[in-house]
Amino acid sequence: MEEKTTYFVLKKKAVPEVLLKVVEAKRLLDSERAESVQEATDMVGISRSSFYKYKDDIFPFRDTAKGKTITMVIQMDDEPGLLSLVLKVIADYHANVLTIHQSIPINGVASLTLSVDVLPNTGDVSRMVEGIEEQDGIHYLKILARE
Repeated sequence: MEEKTTYFVLKKKAVPEVLLKVVEAKRLLDSERAESVQEATDMVGISRSSFYKYKDDIFPFRDTAKGKTITMVIQMDDEPGLLSLVLKVIADYHANVLTIHQSIPINGVASLTLSVDVLPNTGDVSRMVEGIEEQDGIHYLKILARE
């Protein structure tokens, strides 16, 4: 019986160091700063077996986001102009808002659900998410899905 693939989106601080080193080794190989897997793994300080064990299972979020739809939920203060700032960050990264739904604020806090189309010319999606999170009045942002 074939096992169903399940994906998780984690913040960098939650990812074990060995997996981050695998990503770095892949980056070195892709950029041709390392000529072989052995050289790349030596440079980042992991074994070749660790590299081969995880290389197909970890990748930076931005590398595979292009051409995808990302759905996120944002809890935010009910303040004039805050939604506009969130949408401006998305526009600045050249992503396209597909759906938007904001709940009626309760105790001055609203939930916003956004589906965003990540286009070929969209900038770094992880930086876009960080840009939204950095806005005053944003309590949290969670990515619900990536399709």
